[in-house]
Amino acid sequence: MEMTYSSPPWLSVIVPARNEASGIAQTLAPLASWRNRGVEVILVDGGSTDATRARAGVGVDQLLESAPGRAHQMNRGAAQARAPLLWFLHADTRVDGRHLQVLKEENRPWGHFRVRLSGRHPLFRVIAALMNLRSRVTGVSTGDQSLFVRTDLFRVAGGFPEQPLMEDVAFTARLRRQAGRPAQRGPALTTDSRRWENRGAWRTIREMWWLRWRYWRGEDPAVLRQRYERDTP
Repeated sequence: MEMTYSSPPWLSVIVPARNEASGIAQTLAPLASWRNRGVEVILVDGGSTDATRARAGVGVDQLLESAPGRAHQMNRGAAQARAPLLWFLHADTRVDGRHLQVLKEENRPWGHFRVRLSGRHPLFRVIAALMNLRSRVTGVSTGDQSLFVRTDLFRVAGGFPEQPLMEDVAFTARLRRQAGRPAQRGPALTTDSRRWENRGAWRTIREMWWLRWRYWRGEDPAVLRQRYERDTP
C-alpha cells in the first residue's frame, strides 16, 4: 500500500516491525493527526506471522515487506522515504504530539530522544536514567531512543550496517565521525519494558553490557546474536 502525496513531506517515520500485532495500532495512533501536516509513516514488516500488517491498516502511508532483520528493514524504509528528515521508531515505543513538534523545530543533523521504561518497578526508572546518561556521555544512540537523522546525512553515512546486532551502535559511530555528537531531546518517550521483565532486569543489564563489551572487542555480531538468542528464555 502506498499513499499519493500532493507535496513532499517534511518527516518520514520509519517503523520496523515483526509480530507486533498487540501494540502496533497504539504506536501508530499518535501519528495520525500529523499525516495531513507533512508527515509520512512507513511500516516495514519483516515477515510477521500474526496480524501486524492488518492492524497497521490505514495508519500508514506505505506498508513495505522485507526480509527480517531490523537494519535491513530500516534501510528498506529509508530507501522509500521522501522527506529530508528520517525518524526510526520501534514498534513498541509510545510517542505523542510533543515529540513530533520537537522534530518539526529540530535544526541539528541527528540525535535521539530521552527514554523511560513502561514498567512500574522503581528499578526501571534507574535503568532509563542510566541509558540517557550513557548516551549523553558516549554520544551513542540506541534504537530504543528513536534515532532521527537528516536524509542526506543518512545516505552519506551509508545507512545501517546490515548486521544482526549492534547496528544502531555501529551506525551512530559513523554519524559521529560525519557530523559530530548527537542532540538528546525531551520529552522522554516510553519504550516497552518487556525485555527487562521477561528476562529479568539485572540479568538484562548484565547481558547488554556484556554484549557491548564483546562487540567493542571486535567479536562478530552474528556470533553475539546467536549467544544472546541461545540464552533467551
